[in-house]
Amino acid sequence: MTVTVQMLVNKLKLEVISGTEAELSKSIITSDISRPGLEMTGYFDYYSPERIQLIGMKEWSYMNAMTSGNRYAVLQNMFQEQTPAMVVSRKLEIPKEMLQAAKEEGVALLRSHLPTSTISGEMSWYLNSCLAERTSVHGVLMDIYGMGVLIQGDSGIGKSETGLELVKRGHRLVADDRVDIYAKDEDTLWGEPAEILRHLLEIRGVGIIDVMSLYGASAVRNSSQVQLAVYLETFEPNKVFDRLGNKKEEIELSGVKIPFIRIPVKTGRNISIVIEAAAMNYRAKQMGYDATETFENRLTQLISQNGASHD
Repeated sequence: MTVTVQMLVNKLKLEVISGTEAELSKSIITSDISRPGLEMTGYFDYYSPERIQLIGMKEWSYMNAMTSGNRYAVLQNMFQEQTPAMVVSRKLEIPKEMLQAAKEEGVALLRSHLPTSTISGEMSWYLNSCLAERTSVHGVLMDIYGMGVLIQGDSGIGKSETGLELVKRGHRLVADDRVDIYAKDEDTLWGEPAEILRHLLEIRGVGIIDVMSLYGASAVRNSSQVQLAVYLETFEPNKVFDRLGNKKEEIELSGVKIPFIRIPVKTGRNISIVIEAAAMNYRAKQMGYDATETFENRLTQLISQNGASHD
């Protein structure tokens, strides 16, 4: 996905101090943010001009202590052809040398009213989510009780129909058919729909339905963390499925591992309720309660009691 300076301005509601249409159309190629502290002293050996340059109170205070000539010279070195933009936080006053250098070197100059750490975090989050490498998987992504559940399975097994039933039960659709997955960090997986399929579900025999139009804005989400994967399999008498829940499988997507469970599908079984229960059970485990462990402890206790009664 391509991210431009203008997209960043729109997303974070930044004030454009200086910037032509061409400058605001520059692409941002990295989510890393630079705080040019050492550069203020004239040290540019490891300068990263391809990053957004963020000026906070410390950099601003040091810069204002410099002479006008030195300030202009340093800023000229910071504004390079590949520099996407410079952002000044805290709605700090823009030095005239900064404005002059930005215009001369063709770099957009932006300002935010937010504290430096806040605007840095928001820019990093937005750029990370936009620039992360994406993997497309076939399935349905649902938000169930605030938890992202990826429903996969063979074609025609009823993934979309299950998603529709979950929407009717008050849960939210994130994506149907194609889910774009990316790693937000080493432990967090995120999913979103392909733009052409946003808010849409395909139901065989009915066609394409717009979930947002039929069920309202509360029935959809634009993106969600992916925390659990469910695979729907056709039930076969000779196939072994986990009955106690003590078999811990995982699936790896975009380098992140998440829990993975297999659910048998056969006529008369309400799969949406089963998936709903699986999501709640996973959340309970995350909070420290494991029903399987409770059962095994009770079973062990019962065996011990029966053994003692026969002694």
